[in-house]
Amino acid sequence: MSVRIEKDGPVWTVIHSRPGARNAMDPESAKALFEAFQSFDADETASVAVFWGEGGAFCAGWDLKHAASLAGAEALDPFDFPNEGEPPMAAMGPSRLELSKPLIAAVSGPAVAGGMELALWCDIRVMEETAFMGVYCRRWGIPLIDGGTVRLPRLVGEGRAMDLILTGRRVDADEALQIGLCEYVVPEGDARAKAEALAHDIARFPQSCMRADRRSVRTQHGLSMRKALQQEWKGSKDEVTIGIEGAARFSSGKGRGGDFSDV
Repeated sequence: MSVRIEKDGPVWTVIHSRPGARNAMDPESAKALFEAFQSFDADETASVAVFWGEGGAFCAGWDLKHAASLAGAEALDPFDFPNEGEPPMAAMGPSRLELSKPLIAAVSGPAVAGGMELALWCDIRVMEETAFMGVYCRRWGIPLIDGGTVRLPRLVGEGRAMDLILTGRRVDADEALQIGLCEYVVPEGDARAKAEALAHDIARFPQSCMRADRRSVRTQHGLSMRKALQQEWKGSKDEVTIGIEGAARFSSGKGRGGDFSDV
């Protein structure tokens, strides 16, 4: 199997392993990743996932050898986006899933074309200093169909997104950090360990409250300020009651001075 899951308590690491193809996405991998992340989201014992490509590459995009074997546009019919109901699996696998829990990308080597879109799908990106992104599919006339034109401008702003999308140029880790395309840069070989450490930190917190805040951030795009504030309130007001218990722990001495070590 090209996909496996390694579990450490509430943290699941979903591993894509096609190192001979730099983890380019073929149909088997796409289906396996789609199902793996569905399982993560449905499992009550799982809190945070890490997405990692084994063998020194996050994902080199859609497998072009497979793409070259397809016969015309009808080959994409299984991925058509319906007007109603749940969308089917995407060409890159899980990129249309709207997870209810946090997901961290651990990026080694290339995260390009569809691989970049998968990294954008995640909540947080940890890049190794030798890793890079880029809309490399620009060279072949293959468009972004796994969320790249939607998520990239939301993440880095429209002007920067247009630069990356129109030129297809390589974006190294230091520039990615500067423009907000990633959140952490670590030494080569350390992305998975850093991402898993972050995942365990996040998993320590009260989960329903954290997920409510995450959901508000994810779903406020396109809303007016008033509607977004209303949605935030309605989605989180029940968590305030639960949070009063946390306030009591603070009163007893926990977490003073911004201490996160014992919550």
